[in-house]
Amino acid sequence: MVFDTLKSVEELQEAGIPESQAKAQVRVFQRIIESDLATKRDIKELQQEMRELEYRLTIKTGVMVVAATGVILGTIQYLLLPSS
Repeated sequence: MVFDTLKSVEELQEAGIPESQAKAQVRVFQRIIESDLATKRDIKELQQEMRELEYRLTIKTGVMVVAATGVILGTIQYLLLPSS
């Protein structure tokens, strides 16, 4: 996001705000805007967190598949074995 500080100061001055106050307001606005922007480091950290989440989900899914297979095979074996 591009924030034109000079144009913003000029617009505030045209609206009747003194230059020193206009500059102060624009600096505050700029800090607010910049605080919400993600940096390259933020994006890399998020990507790492997503990779870790994907890894955990893959492991959990594998465990569930193995468990479900065991339950199914156990049920089939129980149903097919003659009762004593």
